Amino acid sequence: MKISEAAESSGCHLETIRYYERVGLMPKPRRTASGYREYRDDEVDRLRFITRSRDLGFSLDEIRSLLRLESDRTLSCGEIDAIAREHLTDIRSKLRELNRIARELDRTINACSGGARGQCSILATLREPMPASRVKTTDVRRKRSA
Repeated sequence: MKISEAAESSGCHLETIRYYERVGLMPKPRRTASGYREYRDDEVDRLRFITRSRDLGFSLDEIRSLLRLESDRTLSCGEIDAIAREHLTDIRSKLRELNRIARELDRTINACSGGARGQCSILATLREPMPASRVKTTDVRRKRSA
């Protein structure tokens, strides 16, 4: 099938398919005599796998690992399970951070009196340094390396 059909069947945008080919997640496709990409069912299945993995937030490197593990049918699910569990831990950590950010933004918005722009508490809060208790380790590392 052509790239447009593969895109429709897999739920993956055709430009994204080309990107996955460039970064090695997808093999280089066969070409028709007229130069069109041609995809087999197993390649479309791989696209579905990649698309679903991206929907679940897996990084391209994690997907590469999952694809490698999937290709060796003799392996147990242990390594796959470990990747999924680590990813879930990361998601839960991000959720905690996003909830903290939402609370802070909610507090900032609620402090706004709706007065003149020059007295806007939202803009004033954004100019304040972040409290030390909320500085993440990655922020500190980023500042040191800059």
